[in-house]
Amino acid sequence: MKVYINGLGSVSCQEGTRNFKSADLTKVSQGLNQATQPSYKDLIPAGMLRRMAKGVKMGIYASHSALEEANITVPDAVITGTGLGCLIDSEKFLCAMLENNESYLTPTSFIQSTHNTVGGQIALQLQCMGYNFTYVHQNTSFESALLDALLQVQAGELDNALIGGVDEIGDMTMHFLQLAKKINTTDEVFTKGVNYGEGATFMVLENRLTAQSYAEVVDTDISNRIDSVPDYIKTFLARQSLTPNQIEVLVVGSNQTANDGTYYSEAQNICSNSVVETFKEFSGEYHTASAFGLLNACEMLKYQQLFSTGESKSIEYILVYNQFDGKDHSLTLLKKC
Repeated sequence: MKVYINGLGSVSCQEGTRNFKSADLTKVSQGLNQATQPSYKDLIPAGMLRRMAKGVKMGIYASHSALEEANITVPDAVITGTGLGCLIDSEKFLCAMLENNESYLTPTSFIQSTHNTVGGQIALQLQCMGYNFTYVHQNTSFESALLDALLQVQAGELDNALIGGVDEIGDMTMHFLQLAKKINTTDEVFTKGVNYGEGATFMVLENRLTAQSYAEVVDTDISNRIDSVPDYIKTFLARQSLTPNQIEVLVVGSNQTANDGTYYSEAQNICSNSVVETFKEFSGEYHTASAFGLLNACEMLKYQQLFSTGESKSIEYILVYNQFDGKDHSLTLLKKC
């Protein structure tokens, strides 16, 4: 059974919800890059809004946008991926434990800090009583959610699924990562330091083709470690009787640091006929940034235009490849509807 992406929603470092032409986007240039927050007042009551974690708010907004575009009120399933969960509330609770010697603690921050809070709050707001699962697999968290939904829709267990990736910036954790030279500071750019971002990207997977459809999800794969990029890509494409030469656009999660290694250059070499597109200079690096890259790939397929230039191009297949520092490799193959 074919599976289609019929709705997209995003909150990112960019102004507005999304714009698939990179010329209209602003590159992230700081060590820490906060997401541009939309107006939530029409979606979330003021009393709840004050107590709600940033990641939850971003997730609700992005998921609502995706469902609205797909013309679905209540999905069959809500499946999310996150690397660090509701990090700000985790930090609040841990700080309160230290400051109060582990006594007289209110449970609010702890309850809101669990990684499945975003998926739970989305389901509560939608009154969705169906399958609800959250994956926490570092840089393959979103792809794990995508794979779960893809398999269930293909098997006929679900007609549709709302999936997404969400991560937020927590000041204390980011400070420690800057001390470890994992994230750049305002004063110094480190060899393996990244410009960190945050955001929420959601999409609706469905078993039917509609006027709103962006792309067909053909296949996805995750692997913690690989021996060879060319072999990994060729084996993955062979499952669909395809070769690297048939990929018109290759979307890679390069962050232009030593974390890239030679992985992306090897992917470009094996997909020698492909136009190469990148996205992390607009989203920043975070555990579920690949969802932002997949969103851009979907829009390139739907509008038959390149993300980097806005130039028209006939595109049948797009391959999205992401990894971080030699680990958590993922491939997702999209096809024109």
